[in-house]
Parts: sequence; structure tokens; C-alpha cells
Amino acid sequence: MKKRIALSLLGLLVVIGILGGVKALQIKELIAAGAEAVPPKTAVTAVDVSNTSWETTFKAIGTLEAAQGVVITADLPGRVSQLFFDGGERVSAGDVLVQQETSTEDAQMKAAESDLVLANSNLDRVNRLFNSKVVSRSEYDSARSQASAAQAQLDNIKASLAKKRIVAPFDGRLGLRLVDIGQDLAQGVGIVSLQAFDPMRVNFSLPQQALASIADGLQVRVTTDAVPDRVFNGRITAINTEIDSSTRTVRTQATLDVTADDGTSAPALLPGMYASVEVVLPATREVLTVPLTSVSFATYGDSVFIVENDENEQTVVRQQFVQLGERRGDFVEVTKGLEAGLQVANDGVFKLRNGAPVNVMEGGSEASTKPQPDNS
Repeated sequence: MKKRIALSLLGLLVVIGILGGVKALQIKELIAAGAEAVPPKTAVTAVDVSNTSWETTFKAIGTLEAAQGVVITADLPGRVSQLFFDGGERVSAGDVLVQQETSTEDAQMKAAESDLVLANSNLDRVNRLFNSKVVSRSEYDSARSQASAAQAQLDNIKASLAKKRIVAPFDGRLGLRLVDIGQDLAQGVGIVSLQAFDPMRVNFSLPQQALASIADGLQVRVTTDAVPDRVFNGRITAINTEIDSSTRTVRTQATLDVTADDGTSAPALLPGMYASVEVVLPATREVLTVPLTSVSFATYGDSVFIVENDENEQTVVRQQFVQLGERRGDFVEVTKGLEAGLQVANDGVFKLRNGAPVNVMEGGSEASTKPQPDNS
């Protein structure tokens, strides 16, 4: 019985030894295969780091203003008898807009004309008598004064009649009508807004340190979300002579060319509208740029992956931390960490790690300083 148990234990030990040896051989083979395994190459595109000339600009927020703009009002009180506009149309200087009731002035003018005829007739008679030395100088002077007063009274009534015929003071486009026929107008009550849109002006503020760089005639570029696909060009035409003590900024004005290719002005631009303003300075600066897609942004530091060959002539990437500056469109300025002539990975940097082998592919995303995304 003991012999049989001993043989069973021996057989079990032999089986365990055989299984352990087989498993050890398998593990050894797996270790050897892992040591010989090479990670697959990551497909990326690459761009060259290059020097670029960038414009020097000042950016600001501005407000559009018409070249001429006024709310037309009544000079004299009176009732509206005729309206010659509906609102929104274009008018020329001198076009009649409103006619006020003038029945009282018409009657007064007839009386004044009659008084003037009488005064002139009396002056002629007294003048003949004076030349004949029949009347005195004082009587002649009194008759002449009465004739002048009658003429002045008539001129005053004519001026009142002219003021009750309200006309457009300049060419422009009317706004909404604020009065109706039969309405009694008090002096100074608004009738309609008249704006001349060509040219348009834009008012904006720049920091006081910009005074050393800006001057009349500098180019400005203006964009607004009302006309998102167009840039309006203009020139600085006025710089305020004082600094705002609360904001330490100087108020600046530029005149814009809003004429379209067909010769018409842009109807979408209205006074009071918000606009983005960019003042272009004559000087340019050299900057080192890379596409934004080449930068790996992280809280501990931004970096790029430089494409280079290792000692085995294998193409790999090396992570390089950089300091970034101004952004323009799809590009960003690199102020420290790179130099011109290097090649950095572009598309696919989120998949890379330091020292990873890569396969540089042709093509890739196109970067621009003035991208035009398709939002449709």
C-alpha cells in the first residue's frame, strides 16, 4: 500500500514538472518575441518652421457713424398739411419733405403786400414833393422808413412761409416717418432721420501708447457681422487732441470706402453699428510661425514634435517645449524653443510620444492667416 502511494506521488511530480517546463518554454518564447517586436509607425504630416513677415497692427472696437446725419425738425410750430415721403427712400438736397399749414401766413402776406404798395406809392409822392421843396426832409425820411418797414414785414412773412416748407438739407436716405398729416408740430419735434452713408466713418479708441505710431492717413480695415464676407478699407482722418482721463485712450476716427463693385454703397451698414477695426502700421516684423495644428497644448506647457532621424537613420519625433506669441488665423508665433529650418509634425500630434517612429505622409491640412471656414 505504501509503495503504491509513493508511485502515485512520483507520477504526479513528473506530470507537474513536465507542465512547468512546457510553460517556462512558452514564457521564454513570448519574452524573446516581445524584445524583438517593433511598435508600428504613426502616420503624420510635417511642415517646415519658417520666418514670416507679419504686419504690425492695432486692434480696436469701433462704432459706425454716417458722414452726415440729422433728425429733421420743424423750425416753426404748425399743423402738417402735406407729406411728400413715406420713409426709407433716398432724397436729394432741396427735396420737399413736409408742408405745414400756411393759411394765416398767406393772409398776412396779402396784407403785407398791400401795405408795401401803399408805402411805396406814398414814398414816390413824398419824394416828388421833397424834390420840389414842398415837404421837409423829416417827412421824406418818415415815408422812406415806412416803405422799408413794409418791405421787412413782407420779407419776414415770406421767411416764415419758407420755413414751413421743410426740405432735405443734403443727399441721403430717410429713416422712419415720425409724423402724420394733421399732426400739430411744436418747434424742434423730430420728423424723420436723414443719413448720408457714403462715406461712412468709424469711431474707435486706442491706448495712449499708440499715439507714437498712429497718424492721419494710416490704413484701417473694418469688418462687421452685418456683412461678414467683406472687409471695408479706409484711412484715419482725425485723432482727438486729448486723452480720456478715465480710460487713458485716445478717440480716433477713420473714413471708410463703402462703395461696392457695382458703384452702389453698402445698405447693410448703419450708424451706431458695432465694428471690428484693425489699424495697419507701416512697419512689419519677422516672426517664426507654425500651424496651430502642430502644437500640443497642455497645462504644464505647450510643445511641438520635431521630425528628425535617430542614430539608426529611423524617422522619429522629439518633443520640444515652446513659448507661443500672437495668433493670426491658423498660425501661431513661436517666441522660444524653435529655429527656422526644422520640421515639425502637423496633423496627428495627439497620437505622438517622445521618440516615437513616424511615417511622414504628403498633404495635410492647409493653414492660412485669413481662413474662411464654411459654416454651411
